[in-house]
Amino acid sequence: MASKSVSAAAGSRQSSVSSTGSIDPFSVAQVYYGPETDFTTHKMSNLIRTRTLSTVQTRSSNNTPDYLKSVPRRRASQDAESLTPRKFLVDVNLTLQALLESEDTDGNMQITIEDLGPKVLQLGTANSNGFNKFDIRGTYMLSNLLQELTLAKEYGRKSIILDEQRLNENPVSRLSRLIRTQFWDSLTRRIDASLLEIIAVDPKNRSKDQSPRIYVPPTEKEQYEYYVKEASKRPHLNLQVEYLPATITAEWVKSVNEKAGLLALAMDHVVDEFTGQSTLRGKPFVVPGGRFNELYGWDSYMIALGLLVDGRVDLAKGILENFIFEINNYGKILNANRSYYLCRSQPPFLTDLALKVYEKTIFEPGALELLKESFKAAIVEYKQVWTSPPRLDQESGLSCYHPDGIGIPPETEASHFEHLLMPYAEKHKLSLEDFQRQYNDGIVKEPALDEYFVHDRAVRESGHDTTYRLEKRCANLATIDLNSLLYKYEVDIAHTIRTMFGDKLVLHDGSVETSASWDRRARRRKNLIDQYLWDEEKGMYFDYDIVQKKKSDYESATTFWAMWAGCASPKQAARLVSDALPKFEEFGGLVSGTERSRGVIGLDRPNRQWDYPYGWAPQQILAWVGLIRYGYEEDAERLVYRWLYMITKAFVDYNGIVVEKYDVTRPVDPHRVDAEYGNQGSDFKGVAKEGFGWVNASYTFGLTLITSHARRALGACTPPGLFYASQYSYV
Repeated sequence: MASKSVSAAAGSRQSSVSSTGSIDPFSVAQVYYGPETDFTTHKMSNLIRTRTLSTVQTRSSNNTPDYLKSVPRRRASQDAESLTPRKFLVDVNLTLQALLESEDTDGNMQITIEDLGPKVLQLGTANSNGFNKFDIRGTYMLSNLLQELTLAKEYGRKSIILDEQRLNENPVSRLSRLIRTQFWDSLTRRIDASLLEIIAVDPKNRSKDQSPRIYVPPTEKEQYEYYVKEASKRPHLNLQVEYLPATITAEWVKSVNEKAGLLALAMDHVVDEFTGQSTLRGKPFVVPGGRFNELYGWDSYMIALGLLVDGRVDLAKGILENFIFEINNYGKILNANRSYYLCRSQPPFLTDLALKVYEKTIFEPGALELLKESFKAAIVEYKQVWTSPPRLDQESGLSCYHPDGIGIPPETEASHFEHLLMPYAEKHKLSLEDFQRQYNDGIVKEPALDEYFVHDRAVRESGHDTTYRLEKRCANLATIDLNSLLYKYEVDIAHTIRTMFGDKLVLHDGSVETSASWDRRARRRKNLIDQYLWDEEKGMYFDYDIVQKKKSDYESATTFWAMWAGCASPKQAARLVSDALPKFEEFGGLVSGTERSRGVIGLDRPNRQWDYPYGWAPQQILAWVGLIRYGYEEDAERLVYRWLYMITKAFVDYNGIVVEKYDVTRPVDPHRVDAEYGNQGSDFKGVAKEGFGWVNASYTFGLTLITSHARRALGACTPPGLFYASQYSYV
């Protein structure tokens, strides 16, 4: 199925017109609105049959717009009776103007259910040369029309022949198609000459030195020379290329905060198709959203799940190879590849990603070698990052999120910490700017602030930034999410060494790993998770505070990560389904945490985006897989349907919107998230072109877990309650 998707997508990019002269109505935008489909050049004139002389009406000739005068005409009487899907003849600018004036009543360049227009616009059919009119009705078709006109205008088209199928396409099919053929490509990046103008610039850089930089590992001389050469071709960019030190410390990372830069990633040797010379090309990766240009940690794993379903194995493989490069050169899979993230990792998923990529590339040359390199890197990461101080708690034997770092994280908005820092600035009779500089340089000592930023950096490493679950204590928590992932590492490494490498894996330093030691690690961690994190009375897992020596009482959806990793016993899994699942299941899927755990919010205690009532794609995906793993397919399918329905309904009602996170308690407008960072993916005009990485993936992946009947119900926007009520009544 995946390979078919790839070939179909590739075919639509290469050919828009069949041997019969018809265009694929679902071609990608660059094909559908490209020069080959411009009927004004007569290349598409065979799509419109000419009228016979006996039916030509001279009365309309004087009123015919200029853009229609060169178009052959068709018998009008055939238009209404045609059994083929309609095609419309559209003046792009005039129709776009009329559409916005009539339907976009709130002026946001989107057509949604909140606009108060008449929700109808007439288009002239191509078969009648625009003479016969047909009503385009309803929010969904009108918003699709806005999207298509926006794309056509961007491709320089003044007039188009538009297929009705593009306007009334089943929303599940439309969103799936956009993700597969457009969104992934729009989110793809590589660090080489093709994107240097964009990717090297850092919008988060607030220092006086605004020169873009690329930092290169000291062992990568060829990369260094490549970037220096490319920088010399672009003097206007003022791109600085520098080597990283052989040993990276928190002190060094802090010292370059004023000249932050992009960190180099893996590259391939290729032959330049124009010069015939050997050169380098960056391995591709997919960013979370349109405003990002970096390879992010756990976002990339979740994105890869969708890429693999959609047959984009090349991109998933690129992510894997870049992860290996990061571990080999930076010591860890980074939060993201910017210099200020060098001390910080994110939730580890490398072994599972490597196995999934291997399954898709098993017959390709080098597949087994890539798997071997992946597991060598995973073992290094496991030992040097997750089971070494300060992340390892020696007493409990469990691991915590606890990155190194000095001072204030520089990647935040300028005002992010103002409320926290202002009292300290006033205490020392300094301006806010002077206090921040002196505190970062160690001139001013504030132990309480040091403690705060230890936990703040840990929250960012956890990927759950931010939540009251972790605030001001994250580095002190042995979390169920991290320890579940490390258990999965241990099990994967043991199994893969035993079954794929003859029970012997030689690392780059010459040491030998066997399955037995990793089996022991897995058994030990499971026992520790049961001892410290499982609550038998409540039937769910909690985080463990290594300082207070007690379990946290915050109820988090990360409790289901133990099922994904396979470290829950069948009995524990049953308790999670019977006791924990009802606490988190909401209208649109799983909520990140319970309302009781979040507590009361207000002006002095604002909501956090990883708390109630918000739901996130990774929480859904891991719970689905965990439930299926233990045989709870019906529960998994119900949760999948809830999540996909919410995304589909927002997509239909709000101009094709796909966002970073959702309020899973809101049936009508779940994309409206009132939290500290807003909602990425909602700020667009006319047409959304990227969606959001892990939400795209959750949609693509989720569709593989439900029945065709459920998929049809989604396409009809059947609410979860109604769909499952009909299911049960039928049974």
